[in-house]
Amino acid sequence: MSRTRQLPVGQDFVHYRHLADMPGLVLGAAQFSTFSFDRHFHLDYHIGLVTEGVQRQRFGGKTVWVGPGCISLMPPGEIHDGVSDGERGYTLRTFRLSRDLLCDVSAAVSETSREPRFAGALLEDAELAAQFVRLFDAMRASDATDSLAVQSEWLRLMNLLLTRSRAIVPREAGGALAPWQWQSVRDYCFAHLSEKITLDELAALCALGRFQFLRQFKQTIGMTPHAWLLRLRLEHACALLARGSQTVAEVAQGVGFYDQSHFNRAFRQAFGVAPSKY
Repeated sequence: MSRTRQLPVGQDFVHYRHLADMPGLVLGAAQFSTFSFDRHFHLDYHIGLVTEGVQRQRFGGKTVWVGPGCISLMPPGEIHDGVSDGERGYTLRTFRLSRDLLCDVSAAVSETSREPRFAGALLEDAELAAQFVRLFDAMRASDATDSLAVQSEWLRLMNLLLTRSRAIVPREAGGALAPWQWQSVRDYCFAHLSEKITLDELAALCALGRFQFLRQFKQTIGMTPHAWLLRLRLEHACALLARGSQTVAEVAQGVGFYDQSHFNRAFRQAFGVAPSKY
């Protein structure tokens, strides 16, 4: 089970969320105005995202300003501080990764299994920062962080981050899935449509690593595994709804949606009407 911890700091607040499905990752959400971080260091890796306001940070003999559109990278042992640059304060999102978790990610997306090495850095990349914020919100809102969508996006964004920070050498794209691999994925998804299907399961069917599977699947099909599976679920839902023998809730569960509101939103986005109007 995931668990959430709240620590009041004056008028400020900090929330930490430990994710049972992803050991070694802790999500932190905070708002700071009066509180400031003295010089300190961590034993794990930190990815920091300021979503409102500006944080002034010193590390490596320089001062940087972290605001929306920036990504702060702090490896273990890097001495730094952090204070609000202005009276309004700032909001902060952090991914805290253990060394083991980062090594696992690195092995999946790069040519080496060695622990990535980089100094404290500030990346100015508004698009990547926004994608990390959306992933943070999705992880924080859900207990199912081992879902195909979340795991795929996690590896994709970490690959971009580690590549752009020059911490890893990216893995070669590779070719397409072999016909037997694609057939195995199709057969498995059709047979387990009502169940949770994970990235690890699909990659194992093809005897590929998770990230290699993601890239080869998209090169073969032209869609991500999550997007393709979502469409498969919705198309099957149409067939079930057309028969008229099941309720919308039964159909949703039968095609693998255990949250009916999520099913309704996905169906409307795909077909322009609610399931009840199909």
